Amino acid sequence: MTNPLTPPEHRRPWSRPTPRGVDLAFAISLFLLGTAWFVLDWMFGLGMEVWAAQGEQSRIDAAGLAHIWRTRVLLIVVLALAVVAGVHRAWRTVVALLLVALLAGGVLMAVQHQWDTRHPSSPGCARYAAHC
Repeated sequence: MTNPLTPPEHRRPWSRPTPRGVDLAFAISLFLLGTAWFVLDWMFGLGMEVWAAQGEQSRIDAAGLAHIWRTRVLLIVVLALAVVAGVHRAWRTVVALLLVALLAGGVLMAVQHQWDTRHPSSPGCARYAAHC
C-alpha cells in the first residue's frame, strides 16, 4: 500500500518556490489593488469628508487623522503580506508589495508633513528656538 501523504518537506511553504503564473497573478492583482485603494481613499475617504465638512475645521482635522490612520493600517497589512509572500517564496509578489509599501510610506510621510505644517506645536514659536 502506498502512503497517500506527501513527505513532510513538501508540505512546508518554503520548500519550493511558488509557480511563476500564480506569483505573477498575485503580484499584479495586489499591486493594482493597493494602488487603487490609495487613489480611492484619497478621493473619497479624505476628499469627500473635507468637502462635506464645508469649512468646519474640526471635521477636516478628524478626516485628516482618519486618513493617516487608514494609511498606517494599510502599510502594516502590506508589509505583513510581503512577509507571507516571502515565506511562500513568491518573489514577484514580494517586490510588488514592497512597491506598494513604498507608495504607502510616501503617502504617509506627505500626509503627516502636511498635518505638521498646518498644526504647529505652539503658535508663534519657531522650533528649536531658545524662548520656546
